[in-house]
Amino acid sequence: MDWWRRLKKNPLARFGAILLLIFYIAVIAADFIAPYDPYASQPNGSLLPPTKVYWVSQSGQFIGPHVYPTTQGETNLETGDRELIVDFKKPSPLRLFVSGAEYRLLQLTLPLPPKWDEVTIFPGIPLNWHLFGTTNSVKFNLLGTDDQGRDQLSRLLYGGRISMFIGIFGVAISFPLGLLIGGISGYFGGWTDSIIMRLAEVLMTFPSIYLLVTLGAVLPPGLSSTQRFLLIVVITSVIGWAGLARVIRGQVLSIKEREFVQASRAMGGNPLYIIVRHVLPQTATYVIISATLAVPSFIGAEAILSLIGLGIQQPDPSWGNMLSLASNASIMVLQPWLIWPPAILIILTVLAFNLLGDGLRDALDPRSLRR
Repeated sequence: MDWWRRLKKNPLARFGAILLLIFYIAVIAADFIAPYDPYASQPNGSLLPPTKVYWVSQSGQFIGPHVYPTTQGETNLETGDRELIVDFKKPSPLRLFVSGAEYRLLQLTLPLPPKWDEVTIFPGIPLNWHLFGTTNSVKFNLLGTDDQGRDQLSRLLYGGRISMFIGIFGVAISFPLGLLIGGISGYFGGWTDSIIMRLAEVLMTFPSIYLLVTLGAVLPPGLSSTQRFLLIVVITSVIGWAGLARVIRGQVLSIKEREFVQASRAMGGNPLYIIVRHVLPQTATYVIISATLAVPSFIGAEAILSLIGLGIQQPDPSWGNMLSLASNASIMVLQPWLIWPPAILIILTVLAFNLLGDGLRDALDPRSLRR
């Protein structure tokens, strides 16, 4: 386990791994961490900035962290600014582990063919406790609210489930596909190799953004968020296998000439068995590193599709469609809290995967292993 010790000694890789662990725990436990329902609107609460936390009462007495009821007032037609109405007569204390809306922690539902109806795999644990919040009906919007009066933090946490897991599912589909196709192409060679590689080259010729837009535009209307999520995964996976297949094909051309492969072939081994059992495992180091570095591309693809309106649709949240508000210059100036949180989370997630991938590459480098 020398590679594991080297990986742990890499501070950047360790930082990326810890950051990803925090993000994945947060989105998996979004029901508990999020203070409110991501679809629920607050009365008179649209486009509220992040709620200000007070520690001292209006009379100057220290009473701990608390907030005051805040609503929107009239809009200044000249500047576009909205007046905030804060009721300083009703302080509401902030607490950890407060009761709120009921939910089922870790509930797992999957759409299954042929009609893609959602089937409950695990019913979850019924709870009504949330990590933080107020002890009464006063709302605490840590990151403000959107134009529908929905809590921005809650939508970020729930939306992260799509943005964080689309890369995992995408790699789980595209990499086995690229491995198998590349392995078959390199092992058999000849016309099989020529046909597969020409197909891969055709797919790689298309600019990914245009292919994403074209394929995303043909999605049938009326799809649920889960169905659209799965179709986006399939779309991005179909695009992503070609590059991996070409690299695996080049490695297999060398690996198939080694003695253990020749011995298995001489003993009458089935070609598919030889490819899966003996050839492809020799590419494991490259595959692990590439998979880690490929996840950010799927996250970016979802963000792009949602940004241009072809991905996850409102009211279902994802980091991509929350970032789509960046196309409105007035929102970037007047309500920046709607733009920066999803943008920063996407940047940090992509950075964390890249740092972890670079660390794995250094730790699994054969030259380092020999040293």
